[in-house]
Amino acid sequence: MPNELSNPTVNLAELSDEQLIAHYKQCEDRSVFEVLIQRYQREIYSYLKRYIGQAELAEDAFQGTFLQVHLKCYQFDSDRRFRPWLYAIATNQAIDVQRRNKRHRMVSLDRGASSDNDERGSSWSDKLVGDSHDPFDTAALGEDRAWVNEAIGSLGDAMQQVIQLVYYQGMKYREAAEVLGIPVGTVKSRLHVAVQRLSQIRSEARRESEDQRG
Repeated sequence: MPNELSNPTVNLAELSDEQLIAHYKQCEDRSVFEVLIQRYQREIYSYLKRYIGQAELAEDAFQGTFLQVHLKCYQFDSDRRFRPWLYAIATNQAIDVQRRNKRHRMVSLDRGASSDNDERGSSWSDKLVGDSHDPFDTAALGEDRAWVNEAIGSLGDAMQQVIQLVYYQGMKYREAAEVLGIPVGTVKSRLHVAVQRLSQIRSEARRESEDQRG
């Protein structure tokens, strides 16, 4: 343990996540734990709310996440990074909450984005691998948000998970793979399948709309 952590004048806010969890593992200092919660409160709650789709259930999962961080802090590998480890716990908590409530779909992906630069002719693939900061929001601008939510919600849980982590939480493939405990290649393949499936759903919806107008 670095010597600075035993210094009572150390500024906890200046320590890395990994230093904080290592220190908490040793002493269970509540102030250290509170710093970790403050750093990730908004980010993790937002992730859980989008993943589960209901604020009340997301709150349950959020509380469960940090309870597990407390209970499992001694299991944290100092050679790992804290953020993927935390997301792995949060993801498991979300799955547990969904199982308890018999919910297996994400239903609230609306992030309230506002932009005038949507390109309606772009393919799902272009939007997903392009330069847009948030490709799903960009795609949603020219579409009915409820339809976009339904389309993504129709994907399997495995594909929804990688969409959440890579595109909404901004994780790299390697980080998402670490969170989910799968190879990087599997993350990429699931995203590829998701892109193909969403493109197919979009094309089918457009053909149906054209047939109805005709």
